[in-house]
Amino acid sequence: MSTRAFAAGVQKSAEISYSTRAQHRFAIFYRKGHRLRAWAITLRPPLLSLSYCNPGAGPAIAGSGYMRHTHLRAVLRRGGDVTGRIAILALAGCLLASLADAQYVGKPGESWRGAGPQPCFGIDGGANKCPAGPQVVAIRAGRLFDSKAGVLLNNQIVLIQGDRITAVGPAAQVSIPAGAHVVDLSRQTVLPGLIDMHTHMFNPPKPGITREMSALIAVQNTQADLKAGFTTVRDMSTHGNGYADVDIRNAIDKGMIEGPRAQVSTRGIVWGPPGDTKPANPLESAVVHNVEEARAAVRDQIGHGADWIKLFPAGAYSFSPDGQAQYVLTYPMPVLQALIDETHRLGHKTACHVYGGEGQKNAILGGCDSIEHAFGLTQDQADMMVAKKLSYDPTLQRYTEPYMDDNDKKNTGGKYRIIPIFEKAVIMASNTKGLKITTGSGVDGSTFPHGTQALESVALVRQAHLSPQRVLQADTMTNAEVLGWQDRIGSVEKGKFADLIAVPGDPLADIIQLQKVDFVMKGGKIIRDDR
Repeated sequence: MSTRAFAAGVQKSAEISYSTRAQHRFAIFYRKGHRLRAWAITLRPPLLSLSYCNPGAGPAIAGSGYMRHTHLRAVLRRGGDVTGRIAILALAGCLLASLADAQYVGKPGESWRGAGPQPCFGIDGGANKCPAGPQVVAIRAGRLFDSKAGVLLNNQIVLIQGDRITAVGPAAQVSIPAGAHVVDLSRQTVLPGLIDMHTHMFNPPKPGITREMSALIAVQNTQADLKAGFTTVRDMSTHGNGYADVDIRNAIDKGMIEGPRAQVSTRGIVWGPPGDTKPANPLESAVVHNVEEARAAVRDQIGHGADWIKLFPAGAYSFSPDGQAQYVLTYPMPVLQALIDETHRLGHKTACHVYGGEGQKNAILGGCDSIEHAFGLTQDQADMMVAKKLSYDPTLQRYTEPYMDDNDKKNTGGKYRIIPIFEKAVIMASNTKGLKITTGSGVDGSTFPHGTQALESVALVRQAHLSPQRVLQADTMTNAEVLGWQDRIGSVEKGKFADLIAVPGDPLADIIQLQKVDFVMKGGKIIRDDR
């Protein structure tokens, strides 16, 4: 760590204070311009003693009398008492600030006095090598999926300048500029970058795994998603990792790390039943017990950077003795409505984890924007979702995995299964006119590995009988619309981000092609090319 960085770290502790009945002592570090300053203050009424650091001029002391280094040395000799220790802190601040100033080499907008050419600066002010300038790229697409019309167009050219698409059209009508970098995908099918509406970039914390390591694992997970062709994700809670998804999202947006574009939901909000006395954990889901706490939790999470608010109106499922599926109700309706209304008031959307029952019905009645899972979805509820313009994200693959049958066999002696109930609900939803079905995988690093979420598209075709055309449109344009990003992603059009993938075959004829992605571009940058 550089001296300047260490000094900046000291600066973050803006004030260190100690107080007794007769005296009050402070060490204060602060920045003026690019210089670090430090004060040591001793207040012994009616006397006030100040030690001020001005790098380059040395320490100076003022107070009831004008004293300089002799007073400071006298204070430092009293190393056993608090005044001495506070003064030492101030002196240390002076020395650090002086050393930091000695290394000052410039900042944005100033002449660079360090090594090499003018750098770019990160969010922490650190100097970084600047990325290469934007270039013109031309994609020769043998087939191009038009996600708005749901058809394949042959022999297309896509022109890219920097991170945006500048032109799209037939090869006979779009000229490739001289000097452009040409990527020949004439044997491939080119599609817009895929969008996953339900990921969990963070794994649940485990003993021995530090928060720093958890963040590195999250980066690894998001990069696996990106390399699989998912250039955008909606992350649906951090599983006990606080607001760290906001940092991952921001680092990706700033170009600090590779990863998909992301909308995040941070901690999520759960119901605390009467008598709940468990201490709050600032990293886990926020627990609310009434309407006021519900609204405050929404404001807190949006204030910390949440794009979506993740809610849990219905809990676990079980079976009655006669085989009827039963679902746990969580929030009372007034609390759920307050959560949804406060989110909407602040210009954001809600996503509701539900399996069925009254909690699921309440989520739809209350206007939760995105209904997740919904094993027990009924036709009346689906019709109500259409009327309220809510979307449905089944996560079919995630909840029809073999372990679900294992659990049901253990709990019911093999009498009842949730999977056929869920599959029937998704088939019904797919046949409900006007219902917007999105594709979200639920990848979470436990039962569903990151980078394999094209399995969700396959499941929707094979198990729920959606057409490949509809699934591909959900993977791209429909998902973009629910995110509110239809103006920037979801289709290959002029002005949108150059987020593109390619597969060797025809995904309209064979949806499994989405598991064979061999080319990925995000924002005009080639992430993967395995052709």
